[in-house]
Amino acid sequence: MKKNNNFSTESIGNPRAFQIPQGDSLNHDVIHLTPEETPEATVEPNLDEILSSIKIDPTAELMPPEVAWEQVLDDGDKSTMATLGNISMVYGKAKSRKSFFINIAVATVLTGGEFKGFKGCLPENKRRVLYFDTEQGTYHVQLAVQRICDQIADSNPANLAVYALRKFTPAERVSLIEHAIENTPDVGFVVIDGVRDLVTSINDEDQATEITSHLMKWSEEKQIHIACVLHQNKNDFNARGHLGTELTNKSETVLSVAVDTSNKAVSIAEADYCRNIAPEPFAFEVIDNLPEVDGEYQFRKESRKNRFDIMGLSDAQKNEVLDIAFADDNEIGYTDLVDQIQDAVKKHYRETAGVVKAKDFLVYCKNNNLVFQEKSRAPYTRRNPNEKLF
Repeated sequence: MKKNNNFSTESIGNPRAFQIPQGDSLNHDVIHLTPEETPEATVEPNLDEILSSIKIDPTAELMPPEVAWEQVLDDGDKSTMATLGNISMVYGKAKSRKSFFINIAVATVLTGGEFKGFKGCLPENKRRVLYFDTEQGTYHVQLAVQRICDQIADSNPANLAVYALRKFTPAERVSLIEHAIENTPDVGFVVIDGVRDLVTSINDEDQATEITSHLMKWSEEKQIHIACVLHQNKNDFNARGHLGTELTNKSETVLSVAVDTSNKAVSIAEADYCRNIAPEPFAFEVIDNLPEVDGEYQFRKESRKNRFDIMGLSDAQKNEVLDIAFADDNEIGYTDLVDQIQDAVKKHYRETAGVVKAKDFLVYCKNNNLVFQEKSRAPYTRRNPNEKLF
């Protein structure tokens, strides 16, 4: 067997199968890990058929992704937290109560209705939740499950399956997660608390790309939402390593959880990036070992504003801002485009971008071919005027 340094089944004692030890879940099934097929047995994919299946028809009527859970605002408006067919990431420093936030998310989707300022929206045939914890031992994972059960007043929810993966290798964890996703009927929402433990190095670009590709493939093919939890760098506000960067760029929503500096008993959850209208930040604290949302908490707006930086957006996210700015016009002059960028940031992120930052943003986008200008003082466009059309 050719060795794969990222996710090789050779790391498992018997590469063909391993038995889940007694006392664990998965119904004690034997998980068969099939070796790589020989080149002679490999069937070459029909690339024309694949391209035909994924070609976008601009005239087709497509429905937006189904919502998994959403935030319900005081005025009745709703902000999408997660949709089926996508992935999201929750990150924060150690002990910021990330897992308690995930408890709220899981309890919400399990209820299928409004819950503590949120609403579970999974369709009837997608109500099952899978929860994988890679960091904690069985005892503490059970405590997390019991918190969820206490929140929804159900001691053993039939549509929740939680697995403790701490004792397995990264390759084994990936195999077990994939097996569960592929073989669990009616699954709609998946949590991986400790996505870092699916790779051997958080700074290995190849592994980061590969595991993120796995997540995107699973979410799209099974039409589920996968929420990943990752630690934050100790010295800045970024998710850890190349894996954090890759997940940030590919996630539908990136949520940060941090302990409030003015009140250590409170954690603040807010959206750093979101393809939909960003949800409002909210505060929660742990009371009697259960997370409770504090709807009356007074946020320090100036602190939050200082943390948002339009220049810190990824190129993909900058493109999203530009898509909104150019939604009604193909060509926009400099002054108007600066205004449109500010409006797009406010609409998409519910944040304020100053004029100077918006101008810096436009310079960056022009220098990196995100927008184009045929000559000085000419209007800006999204399409390269020198590009040949075919």
